[in-house]
Amino acid sequence: MSTTTAEQAALVERLRGLLSAEPTVREVSMFGGRSIMVNEKMIVAVQRDGALLVRVAADRHEELLAKPGAAQAEMGAGRDMGPGWIEVAPAVIAEDDGLAFWVAAAMAYNRAVTGGAV
Repeated sequence: MSTTTAEQAALVERLRGLLSAEPTVREVSMFGGRSIMVNEKMIVAVQRDGALLVRVAADRHEELLAKPGAAQAEMGAGRDMGPGWIEVAPAVIAEDDGLAFWVAAAMAYNRAVTGGAV
């Protein structure tokens, strides 16, 4: 396993704080970073450069993609991950409000597909 970067470690710690009230949270190595799972489904993956891969509802994809710093996620150059997968730039999630927005979008999708509590 590769070494965690300082950017990854700091962002994972912030995510732990945001998700501390969730009953079923775990972390796994996935997508070249540290992924956060809630109710056994990935909500986000922290990339080596501090960017965040976010799993959102496909029907909100275009709306969320229009947000500053959001980009279509790719699994390698030119390999689009499809609707529901968005990469968010580190600058956008540097502040707590920005990170909370994207975690909320991911959790809305997570709750819809897992039947988790609101």
